[in-house]
Amino acid sequence: MSNLKHKRLLVKFSGESVAGDDEHGIDPKILDSMAASIKECKDIDAEIGIVIGGGNLFRGEKLNQAGICRVAGDHMGMLATVMNGIALRDALERASIKTRVMSAIPIAGLVDHPTKGH
Repeated sequence: MSNLKHKRLLVKFSGESVAGDDEHGIDPKILDSMAASIKECKDIDAEIGIVIGGGNLFRGEKLNQAGICRVAGDHMGMLATVMNGIALRDALERASIKTRVMSAIPIAGLVDHPTKGH
């Protein structure tokens, strides 16, 4: 065990960072780089929580300005975040890091849905 000042870490990746040099989409090389960084932390026994955005796949503000309901736009943004979470999970699993994707939106078979007390 290492002498970590903080054993638990919370890491936030923006959705835009997942796109790499492109404005939109998912760059697998970026995901692999993120996974390598997380693996370094895991290798020194850190417990890690990751939050990832969805801005590379969806931006609700433009649709909201065009008349789409704010709630519908928020739901679409949450789905974009889940998509990035699944993509990052794949990269982490390939780096031999056991991973769970969690979402406030229940999507059986794809992500875990937190229950009260967890």
